[in-house]
Amino acid sequence: MVFLREANLMRPKAISNQLRPITRSKLRLFLGTNYFIIKRYFDWHLGNIQFAKTKFEDKLPYVQFHHATPLYRKLKNLDMKLQINKVQNLKLAISKLNNILIRPGETLSFWKAIGRPSRRKGYVEGLVLFCGTLHSGAGGGLCQLSNLIYWMALHTDLTVTERYRHSYDVFPDENRMQPFGSGATCVYNYRDLMIQNNTKHSFQLSLNLTDTELQGDFLSTQKVYYIYEVYEKSHYINHEYWGGYTRNNILYRRKISPDGTIVSDEYLSENHAIMMYAPYLQETSQGKKIR
Repeated sequence: MVFLREANLMRPKAISNQLRPITRSKLRLFLGTNYFIIKRYFDWHLGNIQFAKTKFEDKLPYVQFHHATPLYRKLKNLDMKLQINKVQNLKLAISKLNNILIRPGETLSFWKAIGRPSRRKGYVEGLVLFCGTLHSGAGGGLCQLSNLIYWMALHTDLTVTERYRHSYDVFPDENRMQPFGSGATCVYNYRDLMIQNNTKHSFQLSLNLTDTELQGDFLSTQKVYYIYEVYEKSHYINHEYWGGYTRNNILYRRKISPDGTIVSDEYLSENHAIMMYAPYLQETSQGKKIR
């Protein structure tokens, strides 16, 4: 259950100003995008991060966490071909990531491992969200893969060192099994997902496509000891002063020992996203709420 807050009852106006859609010129977008892409290349080649790049075809023995998400969704007014093309893009990206080892001290970079998703490499037109607009673009749909990897990493001893939240909440909660805001957006190459192994044991990313699902596992040389539980607080939808709606929450993670003791309860992230669909409102005795 999600409560609706009116603009005059909400958080500081500064946050609403940050979320308000901004229209930028094509030139500014081009220059800004290429600046951050080049900056990332320098970081990759001149930085001191030890990136994971070794593949090991044999699977490590212990499953740390498994997750799967559906490949196709019934989306109104969207060309189904874009979802079909997304699967082709996922196949190409998975070929770069599947079975990659993350040894102690190494960091997995989503984009460094995959590379630029260009047409020359076989990537096709998939669904892309850019500046609040849905359109087609080469390599579209790879956010489903970064979402999956991020969610799995949160349930292991691995450390997420870089992740960007989605700025827009694109689709309603039909069959949503994870908390809002638990994904990781990806834009080549400056909005990356990076996961570091600060443990004494190696991890391996295993990915697979079936006819209906994207499936993933984090494997390790060590048996599972701690269980992780990701949950949300302060989940609400805000009617902003500039007319739109935003969805907001805070994510936390519990670390639980085998005997059920909560070892830690840590803050993960605060999420704010512009809604691209109209919320369904229902009157209650306490005000309005959203199911």
